[in-house]
Amino acid sequence: MLSKSQARTFFLAGTAVSVLAFVGLTIDTVSRIPAQTNAEKITIEVERGKELWESNNCMGCHTLFGEGAYYAPELTKVVERRGEIFIRSMLKDPEAMYPGQRKMQNYHFNEEEISDLVAFLAWCGEVDLNGFPPKPDLMPVAVASGTVADTANRPQIFNQVCIACHALDGQGGAVGPALDDVGTRFSQADLRRWLADPQAYKPGTTMPKLPLSAEQIDELAAFLGQKKVQK
Repeated sequence: MLSKSQARTFFLAGTAVSVLAFVGLTIDTVSRIPAQTNAEKITIEVERGKELWESNNCMGCHTLFGEGAYYAPELTKVVERRGEIFIRSMLKDPEAMYPGQRKMQNYHFNEEEISDLVAFLAWCGEVDLNGFPPKPDLMPVAVASGTVADTANRPQIFNQVCIACHALDGQGGAVGPALDDVGTRFSQADLRRWLADPQAYKPGTTMPKLPLSAEQIDELAAFLGQKKVQK
């Protein structure tokens, strides 16, 4: 058993060691912040995007860095998960992306504001949060038939945008028709015309015109053109 003086010495020494350890860890953490947050990449566009995020109370529905509401999707890695095209289209007209399904308000952002928000979300996705949130799982997934859908071999733009509304191999959205046999129903030329301007191809369709590049349209048309019914 320790005497009073020994106990006091033990307590003071333990407290001193704990304080030094706490101060050292604090200094180490603070020194890491600039590198982990990519502070040098905070541009004017990122700052304006953050102001738009706050002034429009986006955290009233979404979470960012794990903080906010849980009514709508978490957006820390949304640029990696969905890509810029999907985000731009969603911010421009949420209802067009999910007719009759999404409750997101249309804030009527102009192109500059949309670019600022995309820049802010892109910066958020590059912040080192020690593995949070987990990277999007685009590995092969089991489907109802018992087969495996190799999502890794799909065009990136398909996994980011198309799968939000359409299903393929039993995985994806139900806003638009499933695409398992789309190559049987449409030629690659028709698919290119459809992807370039859905309204021009089929007036009144609910599919929005996406800001796809010519290369992305060709890539998607070639990929979807191969999706045919096996005889």
